Amino acid sequence: MEATPAAVSRPGRPLFLAVLLLVCASPAWAAEAGAGLPEPVSQAARRLGIPESSLGVIVQEIGVATPMVSVNPDSSRNPASTIKVITTLAALELLGPTYSWPTEVFTTVPVKAGVLDGDLIIKGYGDPFLMTEEFWKLVQALRRQGLETINGDLVIDNSYFFVPHTDPGEFDNRPFHAYNVRPHALLVNLKAVYFHFYPGADNKSVIIKTEPELPNLKIDNRLIPAGGRCGGYQHGIAMTVPEPDIADRVIFEGRYALACGHYVFARSVLTPETFAYGVFKALWEQSGGALSGSVRNGVAGPELRPWLIWNSRPLAEVIRYVNKFSNNVMTRQILLTLGAEIAGEPGTVDGGIQAVRQYLQEIGISPEPLVIENGSGLSRAERVTPRLMADALLHANSIPFMPEFIASLSIIGMDGTARNRLKRHTESGHAHVKTGTIDNVSAIAGYVDAESGRRFVLIGLLNHPEVQYRTGEQIWNALIQWAYKL
Repeated sequence: MEATPAAVSRPGRPLFLAVLLLVCASPAWAAEAGAGLPEPVSQAARRLGIPESSLGVIVQEIGVATPMVSVNPDSSRNPASTIKVITTLAALELLGPTYSWPTEVFTTVPVKAGVLDGDLIIKGYGDPFLMTEEFWKLVQALRRQGLETINGDLVIDNSYFFVPHTDPGEFDNRPFHAYNVRPHALLVNLKAVYFHFYPGADNKSVIIKTEPELPNLKIDNRLIPAGGRCGGYQHGIAMTVPEPDIADRVIFEGRYALACGHYVFARSVLTPETFAYGVFKALWEQSGGALSGSVRNGVAGPELRPWLIWNSRPLAEVIRYVNKFSNNVMTRQILLTLGAEIAGEPGTVDGGIQAVRQYLQEIGISPEPLVIENGSGLSRAERVTPRLMADALLHANSIPFMPEFIASLSIIGMDGTARNRLKRHTESGHAHVKTGTIDNVSAIAGYVDAESGRRFVLIGLLNHPEVQYRTGEQIWNALIQWAYKL
């Protein structure tokens, strides 16, 4: 993405060009429209011990007013990550596919001969894809503008969002797992660090490296190299964080089998501000720059003008990462962005929820059955009905941005979270879907392109105490295979 001059043109809300239009005439085969589960799906559910009452299913052809399959269509259920299609669809229409997030850089005093004898302020606007590579480009843009030495602090302005402090481990008691990261207006690399473990060359030690490099993260390596087979949870590595609130020190203990070779896992450490500082300092010094100060929070005053503006990747590209790979943190960033853009700054979760509900109302879908907690599906509270989900996807197929939306969904058997489903079957490549799985929930939402040339919206929501990942996958695979033959 490109840096721009100090003046910035913020994208506005595009006009609504599409409303939901359904053809009323039904072909002869739809005489039994609205029937129960297809027999292959019913058989799969019975074999797995799943009662029909636990399922909410709709299969409806594009352009046909009545669903071909309708099972518990108005039952409110937890949708897991399939709720992301509602959040991203609302963002795509309300903000437009070319919407981008700026990151603004200010200096508190003028730069003279490459030296800043003041602070460097970075103001975030919630860029969901400010990954290390993008941050590196921002650093290079600063260097191209002649900045070499920063004698003050790095100041982080996160005022564009208002996010109350909550326990990141509230969902599943795993506060340092990357998917539990809380939103933030300047979230570099989604605050995720990859820990790489290697056997030492002497086979008497275990080497730990991080990606990205974080000079302000202390690693206490107590791992003991061991013989024998590679196995166990995290290959025998236990990670503890002595001070969880600041998370600037991690301890690794356990016996690491040399047979494991190179092993890597992602965790979230530091605070958003100290993480951004660590990445910035490492990249800045690698580029030949000098930074003598530390990091603190602050706000860029109205008297300051941006010295550099870095624009993110466009929304249409970002939602591909959200839906194909089910990125929870990026989805929450988008919901807060909706709150800021539609309801007003600072962006809040309540403002984002209000924007989504208002959007559904405007396109003719009652938002009453919808319950949103964070818009990502990493929630025990979120609820939706199969009918609302189906109506939203029918609408999405009719809008000018339909190609961008459908391209964000995982291709069955080929990529994203559905890459291993029906991989060696005829149906591979003939469905674009969003999958969803948490404890006791399995869901799917998307489109099936049948061998006849017809396109169907397919929604499946399964809530049951005995549901496991493979349980739901088998049922939804049977449903896709059945729809493909229509």
